[in-house]
Amino acid sequence: MDGVREGGLRNVSSHCSIPEMDDFELSRLMDKPRLNIERQRSFDERSLSELSIGLNRGGGDNYESVYSPGARSGLDTPASSARNSFEPHPMVAEAWDALRRSLVYFRSQPVGTIAAYDHASEEVLNYDQVFVRDFVPSALAFLMNGEPDIVKNFLLKTLQLQGWEKRIDRFKLGEGAMPASFKVLHDPVRKIDTIIADFGESAIGRVAPVDSGFWWIILLRAYTKSTGDMSLAESPECQKGMRLILTLCLSDGFDTFPTLLCADGCSMIDRRMGIYGYPIEIQALFFMVLRCALALLKHDAEGKEFIERIVKRLHALSYHMRSYFWLDFRQLNDIYRYKTEEYSHTAVNKFNVIPDSIPDWVFDFMPTRGGYFIGNVSPARMDFRWFALGNCVAILSSLATPEQSMAIMDLIEARWEELVGEMPLKICYPAIESHEWRIVTGCDPKNTRWSYHNGGSWPVLLWLLTAACIKTGRPQIARRAIDLAESRLAKDNWPEYYDGKLGRYIGKQARKLQTWSIAGYLVAKMMLEDPSHLGMISLEEDKLMKPLIKRSSSWTC
Repeated sequence: MDGVREGGLRNVSSHCSIPEMDDFELSRLMDKPRLNIERQRSFDERSLSELSIGLNRGGGDNYESVYSPGARSGLDTPASSARNSFEPHPMVAEAWDALRRSLVYFRSQPVGTIAAYDHASEEVLNYDQVFVRDFVPSALAFLMNGEPDIVKNFLLKTLQLQGWEKRIDRFKLGEGAMPASFKVLHDPVRKIDTIIADFGESAIGRVAPVDSGFWWIILLRAYTKSTGDMSLAESPECQKGMRLILTLCLSDGFDTFPTLLCADGCSMIDRRMGIYGYPIEIQALFFMVLRCALALLKHDAEGKEFIERIVKRLHALSYHMRSYFWLDFRQLNDIYRYKTEEYSHTAVNKFNVIPDSIPDWVFDFMPTRGGYFIGNVSPARMDFRWFALGNCVAILSSLATPEQSMAIMDLIEARWEELVGEMPLKICYPAIESHEWRIVTGCDPKNTRWSYHNGGSWPVLLWLLTAACIKTGRPQIARRAIDLAESRLAKDNWPEYYDGKLGRYIGKQARKLQTWSIAGYLVAKMMLEDPSHLGMISLEEDKLMKPLIKRSSSWTC
């Protein structure tokens, strides 16, 4: 519906619709000729050490940081000769055809891809919409294929949606919130295109996405790295959009941790799954976004203030995550022997975790060599579940140290049947079931054991696994996973997810022709064929952010 301008914003109902969008003059950005700037790998490698100099003069906090040797760059990882020199698989052409069929147009310009092209489904729900999160692998595929315009259109369109006033049941959302999804409505009679955005008011459970804004900034950096076009990121509109997102997640509160407090259902796991608190997926994305923002923010008066806050938060966040979320064989043994009710800053068991709360499965699951970032840490609680997206993003963002990154890869290889099985990749492990399932999920019939978010296998995660493998110099792991996907994915008509302990069965309610399953496969293939593509989605380690961890780790065994 049309809104009335008031104070620079439009008041709209819970459905934010935009007929004949005026683009608040963003069209001038879309019309700008793209700069032909030579790609500079050092574009976003402004080291935190350089930015920290001004902050730490005068004996400020040193965040317990010590020098650490740099990780091997994914860009420098040599292609494994004949192993990566393969002819295009027949699935590739089929995947591109399907991806192009999913394109959504606004005023004859492509602005995204729908979530699924499943015409056989009786109930469409919101699978015919463009999701910010879901579009990321599609965007990367188009960037890698030399088609950046659709990505630019998407970034500008979602940026416009961010600028609208957002109300849900008379409650106003934060100004920087990005939509979960949007839908384009075509009126062939009036020849008008209208966009309707969903900020969580239509979502199952009415949960607003925390990760939409994060993925938007990550994608903006990917576009900039891929094209060399700095003009979009440096535009006043994009600079403001980034600052609004950062304002939401850097605001002061009562938190005693540098991690970001989140509700259940705020990310890819968008239903109740017991991830409330400080889920690893959001913390890893938060870390990555802060680092991307350092590369994209201009050093003007407003940008400088955010840069200073980001640098301080990054040092604290990296120390916290690498110290308290990391689990390997020796750390598990330490937790198993924890004393409780410790008081003062000398406490070893800082979160008062009761050793009896450690689930039995983790003792058998943990190999002697290997480790991972656990799902959640908060007072008296450690969620020991493995979450794929959070651990892969931790590697790509260099939240994980080089040693931790290799340990995550060691774990995947050692527990291949559990985490990969017959279809990459388990979204989390293990599944929760029986009485625990009833309590944690609220008896959610879609999240039954080994299905959907509860231990289901999601082909879209293949691109994240492949990127992590290339960065750690382990492309053979990605090749093995891609081979598995190619054995079934197209034959099964590109389902959204698979069920079962090994991912053998097409998900009970899985949509077919799921766009990000298609795009995830394409991105994985293109990265493996040309590892230089990794540069648009990977960040190198900052040498001054490695904390002095006062305990032994599995890689020293």
